[in-house]
Parts: sequence; structure tokens; C-alpha cells
Amino acid sequence: MLELNKPILNKNNRLEEFLHILVVDDDSRIRSLLSRFLITEGYRVSVAANVIEADEAMNDFIFDLIILDVMMPGENGTSFAQRIKLNTYNENITPILMLTALGETENRIAGLTAGADDYLAKPFDPRELLLRVANILKRARLNLNYSKNVNFGSFFFNMETGQLYQDGENVLLTLRERDMLKILIANANKCVSRTDLAQISNRSVMSERSIDVEIARLRRKIENDPRLPQYLKTIRGHGYKLNIEDQQTNNL
Repeated sequence: MLELNKPILNKNNRLEEFLHILVVDDDSRIRSLLSRFLITEGYRVSVAANVIEADEAMNDFIFDLIILDVMMPGENGTSFAQRIKLNTYNENITPILMLTALGETENRIAGLTAGADDYLAKPFDPRELLLRVANILKRARLNLNYSKNVNFGSFFFNMETGQLYQDGENVLLTLRERDMLKILIANANKCVSRTDLAQISNRSVMSERSIDVEIARLRRKIENDPRLPQYLKTIRGHGYKLNIEDQQTNNL
């Protein structure tokens, strides 16, 4: 396993904290190409030629993202992705961008089923790769606190199961309501934009107007008076904030 760094300075000439990406591919040309692109964008990069080297790397580091080839000698990328998503390495499951050869439909489906967050077909445009990397990392930051359960008022929300309870009674949520409540709780007391809320679910594309409708429905389930919300606040011109500053948050 090889680690590649390129220090960068921010506007105040202070060293930036790197986001660390692991590239796993048996093709040395792909490893070199990806490393060059990612380092140029300011990422910290480690590379592995196979799953054995990737295992060793993940014992030494916590990565923010893994770029993983499907077809490799020995254990393939799909099997490795499944092990990662079973939480073998750390509490915060590392997101995965899967690389597949053009036309390998079955491999793409298998990779997504195993838990890959996105896939990219080879050959790929470096600009598309960087956009996909940035989007995955953005979603990962929004989901950073998903390992917490939260009590607010008479409510308890289980982040693992997505179930909401009021005074011990289950409150039925739609899939969209559950996803939105997860992201709002994960970013409690912070404004979450409508754009970010629209991107949290892969089930369907949601417009900003649809977000407003879902928020109104969610308020009817968690607010005593939805017209004067105590918890789910509107931040005009920006988005929404779940206000639970004085409530209890429990780590699993």
C-alpha cells in the first residue's frame, strides 16, 4: 500500500486538513491516473493493488472514501464492498465509488446491491469522477452523525431503524419523512438547505416545492401546533433546522 500526499494551503496560508481517499485497482495505470487527479484537487490518497493491500490500509487508516475496482485477482471488489458495509472496519461506514468496465451491467447491479454508493464505468472522464467524488463526500458529511439516537420533547428517534416514538408509541412515517428526519437530526440545530434535503434519497427526485410539502406533513406529526413549530424551524431563504438544543442525544 502506497500513501501519496500533496500539502495545500488555504487562503490564510494554513495547512488544510486532507480528506483521505483509498484507490483500490489492480491496474497500475488507473491507480496512477486517479492519484494524480485527486491529489491535484487537494485530496490525500492511498493506493492498493488488491483487496489484501486494501485490508492492510484500512487497518492503519480511516478513509473518507474508497474508489474500488470490481474485477481484481483474488477477492473481487463486490465482495470487499459487502464486507465494508457490514461494518467490519469502523463505526462510520466508509462510502464507496465502484469502478466497472463499460457494459458490465451485472457487476454494476451486484456492486450497488453490495452497498456501493455510486458507480462509474471505465473509461471515464476525470471531470465526472471528481464530481461524483465530491457528491459522495458531501452526502457522507451530511450523514456523519447517523450513529446517534435523539430524544426531543416527548419524541424518541432511532437513527438505525428510522423509527419515531412518542411517549413509547410508534409514530408512522413515510420513507421520505424518515429520510428527511434522519438528515435533520444528523445536522441538529444547523440549517439544512432544500437542495441538500432533495438529494438525500435515491428513491426519487424531489423538487424544492416537494420538500416544503414533506416538511409540512412532518410538522403535523411532531409539532403540537404546526403553524408555530417548536422543533422544525424554517430558515427563510435557506432551508430548515431541527431545533433540539436542550434535548438529549445518545450515542449507540
